[in-house]
Amino acid sequence: MNIKKILFLGAVLFISGLINAQATLKEEIKEIEPKVIEWRRDFHQHPELGNREFETAEKIASHLESLGIKVQKGVAKTGVVGILEGNRPGKVVGLRADIDGLPVKERTDVPFKSEATGEFRGEEVPVMHACGHDTHIAILMGVAEILSKNKDFPGTVKFIFQPAEEGAPPGEEGGAELMVKENVLKNPDVDVIFGLHISADQDINTIAYKPEGIMAASQSFEIIIKGKQSHGSTPWTGVDPIMAAVKIIDGLQTIISRESKLTEEAAVLSIGKIESGVRSNIIPEEATIIGTLRTLNVDMQKMINRRMKEMVPALAAVYRAEAEIDIAKGYPITYNDPELTTQMLPTFEKVAGKENVKLIKAITGAEDFSFFAQEVPGLYFFLGGKKPGVENPAPHHTPDFFIDERGLLLGVETMTQLTLDYLNQS
Repeated sequence: MNIKKILFLGAVLFISGLINAQATLKEEIKEIEPKVIEWRRDFHQHPELGNREFETAEKIASHLESLGIKVQKGVAKTGVVGILEGNRPGKVVGLRADIDGLPVKERTDVPFKSEATGEFRGEEVPVMHACGHDTHIAILMGVAEILSKNKDFPGTVKFIFQPAEEGAPPGEEGGAELMVKENVLKNPDVDVIFGLHISADQDINTIAYKPEGIMAASQSFEIIIKGKQSHGSTPWTGVDPIMAAVKIIDGLQTIISRESKLTEEAAVLSIGKIESGVRSNIIPEEATIIGTLRTLNVDMQKMINRRMKEMVPALAAVYRAEAEIDIAKGYPITYNDPELTTQMLPTFEKVAGKENVKLIKAITGAEDFSFFAQEVPGLYFFLGGKKPGVENPAPHHTPDFFIDERGLLLGVETMTQLTLDYLNQS
């Protein structure tokens, strides 16, 4: 047999081996689907708010330990980190899932409906996984189980189960920013990090991605307006903070509609709460406005912040009131490393099918995965979770939020294959 035939036969056997290994892996992932769904339902029925995910963390840690994965608990208060080493040296991949719920009362009729409660801003509130973090946990637990049984890869996988993605309680640190501060990306040093978010309005068995900025920077702001209390029948004897609040809200919107170059990037400023007064015939002494700003361009964010700080006290002064504004640092833009995105696009297409991988425009939602992606190259994508035939699914963060669990399997397969492909290519 000549050398060409030997090389050809070797190549055929190698490719055949890869195909068989791929088929075996796919079958293992399919077999784990019932467990992933069971985990998801358990987490959904027992949600916990940010920095209070004590039972959630224990369940995650117990599962990782059962797989022989080295576990770190209490990271960034309630986070869990698992470290799995392959059978030879190589790069380090971080895989992230967020684990907290929201102060939302569930209205769906699923048998695993949440009846949980928690404390939010000093009040007892209902708690629900109204953003799909329960699915993210279950998916990553499934990936951990698959990879722990298939350790024939170079390098290390770091499973990062992150608390408080929706924000830490007032006066506390939390989330990805605190995890970074506590060196979760170190020892071993993470080379790249992958994350996903399930989407209630995206068809199941699809993947959506975008290089560079995929999600907006998010900042909350609070405005305190001080007036002078008086009787409602004699407004001229006081200073009305509610009138000043109305004009401030109206003025802030002009920063977006008249001063922001929206042909370059989107920007959104929304008011979420106005609080003032106690009864109909008293002009109150104070009013509070709370809102959120979403931007997709750093320079635009700086301009809007500057104009907000200029406009708020000036508009209040026109109505004889005084006002102060505090703009939180918030979350940075969620940025997908362009080279990493290009490198891993074939993996998306291999797993989901090219026709099911969609390039999208940036969205004005925000994600604190952005803090990880500021430190190391990151790739964040959306996984379809919309039930077929549903035209207007309930949005995230609402009582009727619903996810089709048949979409979870693709999440497990995609995160598993991203990990293996990156490590083997590197």
